[in-house]
Amino acid sequence: MPCLATRFTRRAAILFALLLALPLSARAADPVRIAFGDIPSVESLNFLIAIERTRARGVPVELTFFKSEDIAAQAVVSGQADIGVGTPYALLQKVGAPIRLFFQMSTLRFYPVVNTEFYQDWKDLDGQEVAVHSRGSGTEAIMMLMAQRSGIKYGKVSYVPGSEVRTGALLQGAVKATIVDSAGWRLLQEKGGGKFKLLEVGEVNASDEALFANTEFLESNAEAAGILAEELLNTWREIAANPASVGELRKTYKLLADLPAELEPEIVPFYQDSVTAGMYPLNGGSEVAVKDDFAFYAVAGQLQGDPATLKVEDFWTFTPLNKALNKVGRK
Repeated sequence: MPCLATRFTRRAAILFALLLALPLSARAADPVRIAFGDIPSVESLNFLIAIERTRARGVPVELTFFKSEDIAAQAVVSGQADIGVGTPYALLQKVGAPIRLFFQMSTLRFYPVVNTEFYQDWKDLDGQEVAVHSRGSGTEAIMMLMAQRSGIKYGKVSYVPGSEVRTGALLQGAVKATIVDSAGWRLLQEKGGGKFKLLEVGEVNASDEALFANTEFLESNAEAAGILAEELLNTWREIAANPASVGELRKTYKLLADLPAELEPEIVPFYQDSVTAGMYPLNGGSEVAVKDDFAFYAVAGQLQGDPATLKVEDFWTFTPLNKALNKVGRK
């Protein structure tokens, strides 16, 4: 007859085996907390779809929207969130926290716009107010880069989260110079009476949004991070193959229920434009992309020092991405 200790050991082994057989959602006591420094919008629909698919894979996700990318980044640094969305290169260099970017979600494809009743070109913005998404954002970086290239200095930089919000502010006259996305630019062309103009920015290769997290979190939650990366890649590739699928997937997952009716027709054209422009990388990032970021954000003033001397490993880890690419294939 087996002793009590032996029976206990066997029961523990059986319980442990049953625990391993459970889906991740049944085992995970706490959700993965993601901090997104933006408002839910057409531009973030693909990300919201990928989050729903991640949840369906058994990874509980708690998504919180903050008013700016820098606040979202601070939430990750302070431990209030596990994963952030943005490009906090300046913060990582300054704070030296064990935070690393691990997935390139999108590249910069923005449209600097001015009200031609006041301005015609970059030189006209010398000493004037401009509006960008948030402190440390790609929109701010572009504005700073163009000020440097044009030899000007803005009088004030205002932070107005959300391309839709900035587009509306242009139409209402509250903002006279800002950056919008392709959907916003189309709306300005349709309803602006011909008074809005795009300013040239030339060739820009840099990340707009990426995922980042504490290295300890990525190590202890490798499975969850890998599944999230997988679903991002799957979603990006599905949309690249058929941009019209975004409209149907939005209905399937009941996303952006409060989206203004006038913006609904912009969903598919926005993703058609984005796919054509290569805005959403199908490989989740690479060392080449990171070095492009170094060059851009250094010129824009958000990274200090010679870009050639910056080390990829000080800012990025590719472990979750490589795990995902091994599952879904490389492109």
